[in-house]
Amino acid sequence: MTHDLIIRGGTVVDGLGGEPFVADVAVSDGVVVAVGDVSETAAREIDGTGLLVTPGFVDLHTHYDGQAIWSDRLTPSSAHGVTTAVMGNCGVGFAPCRPSDHDVLVDVMAGVEDIPGVVMVDGLPWHWETFPEFLDAVDARRRDIDVAAFLPHSPLRVYVMGQRGVDREPATAEDLAMMRKLAAEAVQAGALGFASSRLTLHKSESGHPIPSYDAGYAEIEAIARGVDDAGGGLIQFVPDLMAGDYEPALRTVFDVAADVGLPVTFTLAIGNAGDPFFLDALRMVEKANKNVGVGGPQVTAQIFPRPIGLVLGLDLSGNPFVMYPSYQALADLPLAERVAEMRKPEVRERILTDTPASDGHPLMFAAQAWNYMFPLGDPPNYEPSPSDSIGARARARGVSPAEEAYDRLLDDDGHAMLLVTLANFRDGSLDTVAELIHRDDVVLGLGDGGAHYGMICDASFPTYMLTHWVRDRPTGRLTVAEAVRELTSVPAKVAGLADRGRIAVGYKADLNVIDAAALRLHRPVVVNDLPAGGRRLDQSADGYVATIVSGEVIAENGAPTQARPGKLIRGRRPAPRPA
Repeated sequence: MTHDLIIRGGTVVDGLGGEPFVADVAVSDGVVVAVGDVSETAAREIDGTGLLVTPGFVDLHTHYDGQAIWSDRLTPSSAHGVTTAVMGNCGVGFAPCRPSDHDVLVDVMAGVEDIPGVVMVDGLPWHWETFPEFLDAVDARRRDIDVAAFLPHSPLRVYVMGQRGVDREPATAEDLAMMRKLAAEAVQAGALGFASSRLTLHKSESGHPIPSYDAGYAEIEAIARGVDDAGGGLIQFVPDLMAGDYEPALRTVFDVAADVGLPVTFTLAIGNAGDPFFLDALRMVEKANKNVGVGGPQVTAQIFPRPIGLVLGLDLSGNPFVMYPSYQALADLPLAERVAEMRKPEVRERILTDTPASDGHPLMFAAQAWNYMFPLGDPPNYEPSPSDSIGARARARGVSPAEEAYDRLLDDDGHAMLLVTLANFRDGSLDTVAELIHRDDVVLGLGDGGAHYGMICDASFPTYMLTHWVRDRPTGRLTVAEAVRELTSVPAKVAGLADRGRIAVGYKADLNVIDAAALRLHRPVVVNDLPAGGRRLDQSADGYVATIVSGEVIAENGAPTQARPGKLIRGRRPAPRPA
């Protein structure tokens, strides 16, 4: 027998947390057909000696809704071993949508996910109206990795209610019936469930709360029942993390999920200081899961394995002086000219003595959080010492924090970046995250690939898991088997994609071959490869010898191949039958 691919003698990390073992892995017709001592030959063989062989990683929280239309590569995710990405999160997206509402959805996506409007206008053909038609458009595109999608709440609301939905008026009985019908239609066409957001900070670019922000119980229930009518699916949502009290933020969706019988996954953020409100959320999760049987938790909290934050810089969407009139006067200059001006003593003095034009800008609450702001070097340090914060560095130099930040922004000829750790960095470390990762009711997520192009580059978190959490962190480390499990079978199970996330006969042949010793995460860089020449942050890594999707090698040693085997996943997938 000749197989399509054999990985010879690698250290297999099965995705279930089992002890790694040396074996061959054979692939035919896109699935794993043998694990062990394979005597047959293959059209292609990869020498895995001394290398890890893992399942492909599953990212539950992305926003590739646009990028999956205009690009055949879903980077940064696919550069970090991700072979399945779930999009449509936070209840924002591009379908369903009537032509008259294109501008509304662009405004929402630009505000919530920091995708420039011109990128969407230029990059989206809008040859769909319904959600099934949007899935058909995604299905027609060749790409490197698989994608799955949630039905997003805000577009659904606007599609059904028009301007009343934008204005967040209560839904009528007729509105609710139509939402239920369309939710069932979306799941029948392949949606994994539906997604929503109730986060105060999620606003349109024009400054208005998003349509789903304060939708009531009846509306959430109607959509959930539509999902259930079509066979079920997952509810994903972002609670109002700014409320300071998780109970009311979670209660509505938790009650709906319990009444309808659907699983839920939600965003959990850990405050850097103050009362540990996240513990209240975990107690609610434990209560919700109390009577769940052997199938595992019905409610999971999604956490990010490094600080939730922003990347600031002169070439990015934000910096500490972005709202200062004296800086805005220079903001449209090319970077090199702007840096030259900012190095002039009189310009430096003028900006540093200025005040922001508006305290209400979404960035301003974070752009001067001096004690949670750090230089981001190469390699990037996402768990820096508090002594390296801009505030601490300023005190050591005897200057103001604004002066220190100003000077650091000019490093590397203005290409320097600053990391603002908004959450998960409790008491100046990731110790609390280390404790939560081990919980069965907590799942990794929030990589946000395909969004926040000028402020965030978090889709690289799988590489961070395998470097910082497995190899480099002095304390609280995970075993490689634990880390791989959290990146593969656990999120696959939450998403309802039981055909992937482990290495075993019959499972989808999504695989990574990794040189663990050579793994290195690089600092983000700015690239201009979006439609209309739009800018985004990208991030690469060393150590990925091969990434394989459906048995085809999509990248070798960090370089993409011509293979584009990625497909749209339509609906939840059962586990393969035992061999």
